Amino acid sequence: MIEDERQLGVYRKAKFGWLTARAYPRVDRDMLRLLMDWCIWLFAFDDGFCESEQLSRRTALIARALPDMFRVLHDLENDDEPTNVFALTLRELKDRIAVHAERDQLERWCTATREYIFAQVWEASNRETDFVPTPEDYIFMRRRTGAMYPVYALIDIAGGYRLSPEEWHHPDIRELTEHANDLVVWDNDLFSYAKEKRHDQARHNLVNVLITHRGYALQDALDEVAGMHDRAVARMIELRSSVETWGSPAVLDYTLGLEHWVRGHIEYSFDSARYILAWPEDTKWPARRAGARGR
Repeated sequence: MIEDERQLGVYRKAKFGWLTARAYPRVDRDMLRLLMDWCIWLFAFDDGFCESEQLSRRTALIARALPDMFRVLHDLENDDEPTNVFALTLRELKDRIAVHAERDQLERWCTATREYIFAQVWEASNRETDFVPTPEDYIFMRRRTGAMYPVYALIDIAGGYRLSPEEWHHPDIRELTEHANDLVVWDNDLFSYAKEKRHDQARHNLVNVLITHRGYALQDALDEVAGMHDRAVARMIELRSSVETWGSPAVLDYTLGLEHWVRGHIEYSFDSARYILAWPEDTKWPARRAGARGR
């Protein structure tokens, strides 16, 4: 999946393992390795398959790769070895996850992963036609293109517990998961705007979506995303209070796992060359803690 030494060096500098460690701070070393490998698969798929100049604008090429990956996720027997390297590695990852997951947990992960992969076709079609989606469509689809549902589906698996189907589909849990999803992908849009503006005109970035469709200046768009972020945080706090009145230990652990992801992603992004170095050198970053040096 990683083409050459140059790309490998970029990945080392990005410190993807630090994201995994911050997002799942309570799991053991072996599980952390599995989670890290899954996160690296997602980044490699995004970089090599979705953002590459050769493929990202060719909707048909991405669509033709779906059968191999969907056979893996649907447990369909096939005598032919997958020809797509992402399908091969996806099968290995699924087999490793299955060791730790109940059948319904594994199916949640498979369903979320299928939705993520298929959403890349939508992104490719937008690139191919030079189309910037509306804010409403973007927010809805960003919940799928951002790959957060697949990583959230691993929270209870990694923790060695299980949310029942009733708990997983409870309205409070569904809304908490949705807000936690929004927080991470909106933060990512803020951090990665400079990187994406250089590469893809930031078609799939909330900042640019607001600039395009609402006529905002850049700072106004940044402020709007920050306000959306703060409202989502406030709602998560309200929902957590509700969950604490009825939730089982598994539900409470899952809720904490969402919070770990939201905060861990922020901490990781401030230290990742993948995002920070794409901004102008004089960009002022807020201090993260008392006495910290702004970046």
